[in-house]
Amino acid sequence: MHPFTLHRPTDLDEVVALLAVRPGARLLAGGTDLVPNLRRDLERPAALIDLARVRGFADVTFNDSGLMLGAGTPLTRLSSDVHVVRHYRALAEAAQAVAAPGHRSAATLGGNLCLDTRCVFYNQSEWWRAANSYCLKRGGDTCHVAPQGDRCHAAFSGDLAPALLALGAEVEVASAQGSRRLPLADLYRDDGRAHLALARDEVLASVHVPAPRETCASGYRKARVRGAMDFPLAGVAVALCQREGQVAELRVALTGTNARPLLLDGTQALVGRPVDAAALAALGKLVARQVSPMRTTATPSNYRRQVAAVLAQRLLRELADGLLPTA
Repeated sequence: MHPFTLHRPTDLDEVVALLAVRPGARLLAGGTDLVPNLRRDLERPAALIDLARVRGFADVTFNDSGLMLGAGTPLTRLSSDVHVVRHYRALAEAAQAVAAPGHRSAATLGGNLCLDTRCVFYNQSEWWRAANSYCLKRGGDTCHVAPQGDRCHAAFSGDLAPALLALGAEVEVASAQGSRRLPLADLYRDDGRAHLALARDEVLASVHVPAPRETCASGYRKARVRGAMDFPLAGVAVALCQREGQVAELRVALTGTNARPLLLDGTQALVGRPVDAAALAALGKLVARQVSPMRTTATPSNYRRQVAAVLAQRLLRELADGLLPTA
């Protein structure tokens, strides 16, 4: 690794003050994504700001208004917390689907939401990338996925974002100028090179999920090359509310296929309909039209598109079958 200065603040005010005066500093939480990138020479920050000692950064609060999660909450807690498992199953399942137990004990909510985009032409060693004249995302001027264009197609592969998008989450972002709260979807841009809509002096502080409703259920499914460890080739979260056997509300979100996590448009067309073969076919078409997988993994793009559609259909069917009709 290149040399860097390590800072260990103990409160959020100190974190944002450091970000204000240390341009290019990187935030270090669990380090499961950043540290490998440092070793591969993908990142060369002059300073790291370790968040492990920040007070309250891993707090979890559940009350009548919903769930508040500190950005430093470990994934292993999200996958086992009684309130998350009972009321926000998509989030618990997404956390459980990340990598291996050792990774989940270190990795954090904020780190997974801010995960760097990935590509087979980017996540390689320095000598490999140099031999290929680097790439548009880092060091080069050509996207090897789409050489004729001027856009980076590296894909976002975090598992928690689609679950939280489906659950209607908001995030709180802090800086030396204060804090702001925004829908999770607004945290992202459709740009493989700069997919986070965060200023250089901002830090993701917490996540807020609305209170659960009794007639609703959610879940998360992912496809990957291996049954464990791997990032998703496609991941799908679904939140479904039913009334009298028909869809009352439906939110579907995806990861692994685009440069940002995608909240599916058009699901309101399924409201008021039963979850039958026609509804599932309509959902499959919505997914296939809106995801845009490129050659950023070892599997063909069209395979990932089809997998995303099938995962969404299967998960919606499972949730509908598991919910009792409610008047």
